[in-house]
Amino acid sequence: MAFLGSAARRVALAVQPPLSPLCRISARSYSSEQTTEKSVPYKKTLKQEDGASSGPTKPLPRSADVVVIGGGSLGCQTIYHLAKMGLTNAVLLERDRLTAGTTWHTAGLLWQLRPSDVEVELLAHTRNVISKDLEQETGLHTGWIQNGGLFIASNKQRLDEYKRLMSLGKVYGIESHVLSPAETKDLYPLMNVDDLYGTLYVPKDGTMDPAGTCTTLSRAASARGATVIENCPVTGIKVRTDDLGVKRVKAVETPHGTIETPCVVNCAGVWATKLGEMAGVKVPLIAMHHAYVVTERIEGIQNMPNVRDHDASVYLRLQGDALSVGGYEQNPIFWDEVSDKFAFSLFDLDWDVFMQHIEGAINRVPNLEQTGIKSTVCGPESFTADHKPLMGEAPEVRGFFLGCGFNSAGMMLGGGCGRELAHWIIHGRPEKDMYGYDIRRFHNSLTDNKRWIRERSHESYAKNYSVVFPFDEPLASRNMRKDPFHQVLTEQGCVFQERHGWERPGWFNKDGPAPVKDYDYYGAYDIKKNVNYKYNELLGKEYTFDFPPHHDMIKSECLSCRHDVAVFDMSYFGKFYLTGPDAKKAADWLFTADVNKKPGSTVYTCMLNKRGGAEADLTVSRLEPGAANLPLAPESNGDAYYLAIGGGVAEHNWNHIRTVLQDQGFRCQLTDHSEDMGMISIQGPKSREVLQEVLDTDLSNESFPFSTHKVVSAAGHQVRTHSLSFSLSHTHTHIYIQRPFDLSTSVYIFCVSLPFSAFCLFPLLLPRSSNSKLKVYSAVIYKHWGNLIFTL
Repeated sequence: MAFLGSAARRVALAVQPPLSPLCRISARSYSSEQTTEKSVPYKKTLKQEDGASSGPTKPLPRSADVVVIGGGSLGCQTIYHLAKMGLTNAVLLERDRLTAGTTWHTAGLLWQLRPSDVEVELLAHTRNVISKDLEQETGLHTGWIQNGGLFIASNKQRLDEYKRLMSLGKVYGIESHVLSPAETKDLYPLMNVDDLYGTLYVPKDGTMDPAGTCTTLSRAASARGATVIENCPVTGIKVRTDDLGVKRVKAVETPHGTIETPCVVNCAGVWATKLGEMAGVKVPLIAMHHAYVVTERIEGIQNMPNVRDHDASVYLRLQGDALSVGGYEQNPIFWDEVSDKFAFSLFDLDWDVFMQHIEGAINRVPNLEQTGIKSTVCGPESFTADHKPLMGEAPEVRGFFLGCGFNSAGMMLGGGCGRELAHWIIHGRPEKDMYGYDIRRFHNSLTDNKRWIRERSHESYAKNYSVVFPFDEPLASRNMRKDPFHQVLTEQGCVFQERHGWERPGWFNKDGPAPVKDYDYYGAYDIKKNVNYKYNELLGKEYTFDFPPHHDMIKSECLSCRHDVAVFDMSYFGKFYLTGPDAKKAADWLFTADVNKKPGSTVYTCMLNKRGGAEADLTVSRLEPGAANLPLAPESNGDAYYLAIGGGVAEHNWNHIRTVLQDQGFRCQLTDHSEDMGMISIQGPKSREVLQEVLDTDLSNESFPFSTHKVVSAAGHQVRTHSLSFSLSHTHTHIYIQRPFDLSTSVYIFCVSLPFSAFCLFPLLLPRSSNSKLKVYSAVIYKHWGNLIFTL
């Protein structure tokens, strides 16, 4: 029998050089040195021992209101909630048996506390469904075990994070307790607590059984009228184009017949990208090997809580009288050649990769050093660029919904996300604020960029157990979208933030340039790690829950903006034109304020959804009709509007507007000029004084009143200048607008939209007097927009 401790030492003595992320597409097997057993630690799976059935388990209907594809956790939860909400003409298709893809080998952990209120609510619903609702509806036990959860803190920052989780949990009635090392030892006698700072104990966390859960969900859905069909692979998705040129789902094709349907839900997990390709839909996820090992019996481990030691990047899941040990490593193995034949299958475990978890596990529970390995579990899981699921209606095809990319948390989030997805399908939007999971959070230029998907997914995987600090930024796949100011700002010490693929100014470092370098995979895969990386060093100093080091810089920036003048780079904003015969009707429908004032007016307004909730805020400028002068003016014989929208939500807003135009049948064109038109904002009481030297127009209140715009000349270039004056405060996603300043004392704002070719006018905005100094700062009120460039 092999023991965990001796296995770790053997592998440490014979470490193989890691492969590059591009060639490491299949696992090397070292399991012969440890154990030849590859099996999940569940008493029951749904795998057919006599091989796959020759045909579907039920006849296919000719039509359905919704077809859910994929019989894992999300597929089963979605069909169950659709039926529970009254949509019973729904079909679930599974190519093999339920759970066959990735759900069957999941660890099945459920932790109730997360650093997001929405996720806490989603997890709470999953727990209610698994532990209570299903058993009451069906009389069947799902396999839920409530043994509690224990989060390990090895330092003060980690314990501070847990205290914040505990505070959030109190709002939702989730019982949790911060324990001292001594109290932790009393709770978990086998644990080493010598290096602990404290722990967070959640008594009602637990574990789920994949087979029991999905079987019960399918029975409950079937009892309400839904149809669950196994052994029925999908071979194609038909898409039609309607009279307005909009692509819509038409039917689902299988070897056993075609189902006419207006709605498909992609819950295919690792195989979701291939399914999306059938309909021309981009699904930005990537498959990786994800593993855990199951130990032999451990005396005294019974009834202990599950453990997450984030700093060691390892978890310990109670498995009867044994433990399952797993985690997130820095060098996960990519599965590039995804096979359609991979059902109820596992990879050989690569011990070189996995052994980094064993040292942390043995440190936490020393008894593991002399404990045998019963079996290994290494299967595929799907991961995304920000370690959050992909949900909602795909931008490319109406009626094609995503419920995939759950980053090995499909069981845990399945109940809450299944309910939200069902609500999305039936009512057109989810009940909760699901923007963080909505596919529209990613810009369309990124969702099929393989480098971006691979690098960002790797970084999110490797940092999954890291402390979630408020000022963190990704290092992977940076510099994807840059405006012409990027180089000059970098030279001035700009510390950029990444939003929607754009590099936007965040704040400025007094000690010189801090450029973002190419991603080094944190030194994994034999890739040389970046050295003397000032940007990364600055980020490290920002890792705090207190005020960050640049907080005093922001104070100076705010004062400069209030008393003098500042120039903000807002080029990452979305810049759209709305034109066409029905543009006025569309504007009346879309915007809460009356934007149909005379041409030359600019209106700050909101867009609402069907329930009257705020969908977005933006400025809408009515344009003069005339010939095209792109990118500054579109061709228009009637009504035309210029929309300026926050860059971080530009894709979401674009799709919201387009969906309204399609649903209402408006004959309009919505065009995006975000990439070929910049935007700079000159703000402060001296803004008019500075701009008056640059523009060839009178900027007085009488000639250029508040809330108007005009095309003028600046250094020989045509630019569109907007006169605005208001104060903004930004809290999460809500913008609160205060009254306009008295113009005699206002912080006056001029916003200039210009072709990128005209950015040479920038030097004209620099101080003219010899004793003026260029200060490179950003303002706190725009911290979340990141749009200040310079204060003068």
